[in-house]
Amino acid sequence: MRTIMIVEDEPAISRVLSAYIKKAGYDYVIYTRGDEAIQQFGVVQPDLILLDVMLPGMNGWEVLREVRRRNTCPVIMLTARGDIGDRLAGLNSGADDYMMKPFEPEEVVARINAVLRRPSQALIADHQKHYGSLRLDYKSRSIYLNGASLSLTPKDLAVLLFLAEHPNQIFNREQLIERVWGMDYDGSDRAVDQAIKRLRQALLNMPPEEGEIRTLRGTGYQFYAKQNA
Repeated sequence: MRTIMIVEDEPAISRVLSAYIKKAGYDYVIYTRGDEAIQQFGVVQPDLILLDVMLPGMNGWEVLREVRRRNTCPVIMLTARGDIGDRLAGLNSGADDYMMKPFEPEEVVARINAVLRRPSQALIADHQKHYGSLRLDYKSRSIYLNGASLSLTPKDLAVLLFLAEHPNQIFNREQLIERVWGMDYDGSDRAVDQAIKRLRQALLNMPPEEGEIRTLRGTGYQFYAKQNA
């Protein structure tokens, strides 16, 4: 049974969330402090974290950074803040989704289901894919080109991992936003174009015959590769 870690310091919210999460068939643990959640993270090894932003001990941003330093556990941020800047900061910092309070618990469960279904979160065979000189490690979320680690933003990394996980398949902007940025993203779809532009620059030294990100005018983007080793 998958385990959801609820990190929330308001008992009333935790009680409601835990009831709906249990009804949906998940196990759960509850922590009211950010530092306590991080201390228990390695023990619990949750499949997903519901993470409040305003927490005692460590705030949600600090917890998110520490989680991302350790592994790829999906994180859905919960916050009363409605500013678009806060929402984009959360998504760009590595959060998988972002929900504003007050929210309907049924929607939270739907978001959990959606995030856990995303192929980009799935572990693949031995966790790695190789395209010539490019190596993608899905467990550590690391990218290596000619043996050197590539430094990418969390979203650029997520876009490349997703496209490379589905070589030669075409995805339009809307599909990429849904699968990478999440259902709650309400910024410009030009963010996809900018991510693709940065990724092409990062992969400049990769021979095209090994693989490349292609734009199919009027259709979308694909990671084109002749061979997937």
